Amino acid sequence: MCLAVAVSEDPLGTLAAFRVAVYAAFGARRDALFELLDALLTASAVPSPVHLSLVPVHRRGHGSLYAALAAGEIAAAAVERLLAALPLPLPADEADAPAIYAVDGSVWPRCDAETSPQRGFYHHSSRHSNGQPIVAGWLYQWVAQVRLTADSWTAPLSVERVPPGANANEAAAGQVRRVVARRPADGRLPLFVFDAGYDPVQLAQALGLGGGATPAALLVRLRSGRCFSADPPPYAGKASGRGGRPRRHGAKFTCDRPQTWWAPTAEHTEEDPRYGRVRVRAWGAVHAKTQGHPTRGTYAARPVERGTLLLLQVERLPRQTRVPKDVWLWWQGPPGAGPALALAWRAYVRRFDLEHTFRFAKETLRWTAPRVRHPAQADRWTALVVLAYTQLRLAQPVVADQRLPWERPLRQERLTPGRVRRQFCHLRVALGTPAGPPKPAGRPAGRPKGRRSRPAPRYPAVKLREADGSRRLLTAA
Repeated sequence: MCLAVAVSEDPLGTLAAFRVAVYAAFGARRDALFELLDALLTASAVPSPVHLSLVPVHRRGHGSLYAALAAGEIAAAAVERLLAALPLPLPADEADAPAIYAVDGSVWPRCDAETSPQRGFYHHSSRHSNGQPIVAGWLYQWVAQVRLTADSWTAPLSVERVPPGANANEAAAGQVRRVVARRPADGRLPLFVFDAGYDPVQLAQALGLGGGATPAALLVRLRSGRCFSADPPPYAGKASGRGGRPRRHGAKFTCDRPQTWWAPTAEHTEEDPRYGRVRVRAWGAVHAKTQGHPTRGTYAARPVERGTLLLLQVERLPRQTRVPKDVWLWWQGPPGAGPALALAWRAYVRRFDLEHTFRFAKETLRWTAPRVRHPAQADRWTALVVLAYTQLRLAQPVVADQRLPWERPLRQERLTPGRVRRQFCHLRVALGTPAGPPKPAGRPAGRPKGRRSRPAPRYPAVKLREADGSRRLLTAA
């Protein structure tokens, strides 16, 4: 049974209540799982995850660490409810802005793990296999709340592993629905920001945005060569001298051909200290031609999803490493809603704050370091990493800055996850632990005499199939 956690004016009390609720969300091997979580929060640099069993807060042997990942139980729904109850606190100047959520996928590389099932091939920007930027591994899709100002903190609310044969757009839509259902009702439309690789039409159809089934808005980056169409002119019938079926598509709009553009329906221009002159143009009531019928093998009409096409142009980049390119975005929300151009471009820029969370989870919290065999073990370790990161976020207001001699001092509200983790070992002494002490289990019986271990079965990595409607290779963060 999971306990409820509410945000209070006492940050230390909120963190203590969260730890008790996390312990209640664990099932089998809960004591070992919770001590592994504390070891992850208080350990210094370790060469491998098994060295977490040597941390003083981990009172059990290293065998319990393996047993917790192999046979432990963590209620995924209970964890998402706990995370939804603790949204990211916003500054005073963002109090009236809608909630912004970033959605992206990150890959856990398992290239040489031939005995690990459910691996797929995914694009990776830094790791290569056979000369190609492709790795075999597990894809995890994250949904995290971000702020409109530059920050190193996010609030992960849902992390789900997407099997290689599944549609990443439908999986993301399921996560969005759960986040929307659990967020507090504030009367504002939440905005979910996606990077390139996600299909806006599939997302909108899975969420039922055209019929208002999900009270949310989407902002998806598009490739520069996408084509869209306006609504056709009214059908004149035989009076025009032409018969046949009424037209479904009007004038064609090609993103990389300015001669096909018509006058924008809205425009916004502002001066930004980091990006210089920012110009956003919008073309409303356009739609993309869908390639698949709603039911394959039939002649049913293809669904039409209408949205707003945005063109973002900036004068410079914060770090002028390259010439800024034009960015095409697709906005779509419930019927009758429209995009706020001043908010849309800032929301997309802040989507990249999720990359800081990926880097911290992989480099500091050792998210992808364990060489587990089964994906269920990776799911448990991922849940522990997300819960550890959330505890660091809750501990930010109550810890002091412990900087290295060559680091600059930071204000309390600007402490980074790495600096908070340095002080968490002292905070953990005051918080205590709900986990019980270890109990002697006796000497294990070991392997029966005469029994031999058989070779583990091999599972080849699965290539993405075109039939599932998801034809992309996600870029690993």
